[in-house]
Amino acid sequence: MKNFTFPLLVLFPIVLSSHALADHPVPATELQAIEKKYREAEKANSARIADQPKAIDAYSRRGDARLFLGKFKGSSEDYEKMIELNPALDVSHWRLGIAYYYLSRFDKAAHQFEIYHNYDNVDRENGIWRFMSQTRLKNMEVARKGLLKYEKTDRPPYPWVYSLYAGDLKADEVYRKIDEGGFPDRYKERVLFHAQLYVGIFHELNGRDQEALKHLRAAAANEYGRATGTYMWQVARVHYDLLQSRLSSKNRKK
Repeated sequence: MKNFTFPLLVLFPIVLSSHALADHPVPATELQAIEKKYREAEKANSARIADQPKAIDAYSRRGDARLFLGKFKGSSEDYEKMIELNPALDVSHWRLGIAYYYLSRFDKAAHQFEIYHNYDNVDRENGIWRFMSQTRLKNMEVARKGLLKYEKTDRPPYPWVYSLYAGDLKADEVYRKIDEGGFPDRYKERVLFHAQLYVGIFHELNGRDQEALKHLRAAAANEYGRATGTYMWQVARVHYDLLQSRLSSKNRKK
């Protein structure tokens, strides 16, 4: 796999074509509300930082807002400032690793997820991001050889998704295991969201962009994700937009 640089997504309407926006898995009114919310959060926390330049929580909130707006450089700088103000935060700052990933700073991203493993050695999602970073930095063979080891069982679907990335399961088997899990409907939707996100990224890592887009689209449209607006749902939405934008740009050049 060749490495590539993610195009910066600053504003949805600027990066995505009108057709892509009309066909977006999240309704336009929701996208507009998301953009408004995080632009206001960025502005409010910038004002607070101007008054209180050592307010770590303000950098944290602004860093999140910037990442959700696709402003990855600003996000990484805010997260780095948090660590500068309190170095003890470094080992637990997986969000900085995600910002580095979208800046294509894959070596720094991999390092951030490596040190987080010393903080939490149960969270296989962290191991997946390290795998993603190492695949982009080197290749999938190297990433598989360096997969972090986990002794304890994580929440579903992560044991199955981890097996997918390790090469021991196929994507359809991940979904089959979820179907066979007997989960209540609402919890199953949550489990499906995480599977949709990382199955999509797995296809992308293997160069199957159209298949990746299908799963990432499902993650962005996922009812659990849209209802909760969690950090990782925002990441899924942004990741979908980045891939959609890249594919649209590629098609325009043909």
